Amino acid sequence: MNGDRTLSARRPVSAAAAVNSFLLSVYNWMGLGLGLTALLAMAFTYTDLSAIPRSPEGQTIAIVAMVLEVGLVFYLSLRIQKLSAATATGVFLLYSALNGFTLSFILLGYTDASVVQAFITTAGMFGAMSLYGLFTQRDLSGWSSLLFMGLIGLLIAMVVNIFLGSSLLELGISLLGVVIFLGLTAYDTQLLREMGESVPQDDPAAVRRGAILGALRLYLDFINLFLMLLRLLGDRR
Repeated sequence: MNGDRTLSARRPVSAAAAVNSFLLSVYNWMGLGLGLTALLAMAFTYTDLSAIPRSPEGQTIAIVAMVLEVGLVFYLSLRIQKLSAATATGVFLLYSALNGFTLSFILLGYTDASVVQAFITTAGMFGAMSLYGLFTQRDLSGWSSLLFMGLIGLLIAMVVNIFLGSSLLELGISLLGVVIFLGLTAYDTQLLREMGESVPQDDPAAVRRGAILGALRLYLDFINLFLMLLRLLGDRR
């Protein structure tokens, strides 16, 4: 009996169990990041702290925060293998917190009902596409170049519309953005499933770093999808 227990304890974790454990960690960290973002966004939108984003100084702080956010994303993405698990986690949570502050500037421009509607719609669409990416047998790697080109085109159109101020172009940007980030959700989920199959399970730090990087990718997909749907469906104050 004791011998059987010893053998069972030494038996390696199955590939499926390892992937499931990795993905669970990814979604847990993503959920924690989104929760932190939502908490701070609501604090700066619906409490006395809303005076900060409403003030002229708040605009300057927001610009600095957005520059820091971009830097943190690149830092985490490019340096992930050289960071300790604790540092990677801290950078991800710092980014989530900063994003909560900058997101409040956008939420202040929309009605509460619009924000709730956009969030629920985002959660449903994100969940459906993530499940598709997780369970489909179709290889989605061919989507990579198309999604990347679409993302570049989207960024260019957004910059152009800053000067044009076209409501029709803004509608097109929002529709295209929804399609792109839904596609990225499915693509990234499948990529993370494959990552879970290759991450060294005997190295907890490597597993944590991989989960943090995966959480960042899905977090960005969710937030950007939410913003596109808010622009598309939201009623301004």
